[in-house]
Amino acid sequence: MQNYPKRMRERRKNQKIRDKYSETSLSPADFIFPIFIKEDTEKKEPIKSMPGHFRYSLNDIDEIIRKCEKAGILGILLFGMPSKKDATGSEAWNDEGIVQRAIKKIKRISRLTVFADVCLCQYTSHGHCGFLEKGRIDNDKTLKLLSRIALSYAKAGGDYVCPSAMMDFQVSAIRKAIDMAGFRNVKIMSYSAKFASNFYGPFREAVGSSPKTGPKDRKTYQMDFRNSEEALKEIELDTKEGAEIVMVKPSLAYLDIISKAKEKFGKYKVPIAAYNVSGEYAMLKAAGDEFLYESLIGIKRAGADIIISYAALEILDQKWLKKG
Repeated sequence: MQNYPKRMRERRKNQKIRDKYSETSLSPADFIFPIFIKEDTEKKEPIKSMPGHFRYSLNDIDEIIRKCEKAGILGILLFGMPSKKDATGSEAWNDEGIVQRAIKKIKRISRLTVFADVCLCQYTSHGHCGFLEKGRIDNDKTLKLLSRIALSYAKAGGDYVCPSAMMDFQVSAIRKAIDMAGFRNVKIMSYSAKFASNFYGPFREAVGSSPKTGPKDRKTYQMDFRNSEEALKEIELDTKEGAEIVMVKPSLAYLDIISKAKEKFGKYKVPIAAYNVSGEYAMLKAAGDEFLYESLIGIKRAGADIIISYAALEILDQKWLKKG
């Protein structure tokens, strides 16, 4: 416990003193930066709903990789956009698919840790995260497809595979598949408590992943945002199944979940990641960088060990690291 002065304002009278007593700070190692990689384009395309962000081609991905390296961040999280889609999302596990080729290229030019999102929504013609049959998502058939995707990313050289479909037993299915293939060194960061949120809109526009047929939303597999104990149970199950990192997504309306997860699982040394998602970013970016910075501090203060954020590179400018 700190020894506080009787006059608490003594700790706030100028910037240097405020910095001295600051309890929370951001560092490059706190951050993972999401990157969109698109197959049928020759040059990067701006994303209208996310100012300053792009769909990158393989030709110009070097640019953003160099920026991430310079910033010193923990790693990057890749999302792919294929040139063709089908009912099962088969391009997701194509060993020559867009994410697989991106991983190989990044590994040739960089030492950044590569996290690869394992899902089907960008790859399926119906836009859902799993195998759609008779109007519903079949959990166990989806597990087989997610395992194939994860294995393909592992073969390409990915460091972490990141299941985000919110299927029951997705972590154990993927762990078994990649271990049996000899990729025990590849780790899993699981989207453990992923809520059926309204904050995903800009992302879905960016990658074209809105549901088109079948259920009108993802509420039958993503979590009900009214629940917190259920989120902790999902995280517990993923840790038991072998996830090395567990994630809460989104973050700003779920700081209580982050805090509870840190309190419950931090003692087991399981890192807690928080995804500061596209809608949160777009909303705060419109308000100003000060709002972004304050929000990221809040996520870290709540207990997040890792923050996945579209704001990482701009906030990691030194003026923000020193600002209070």
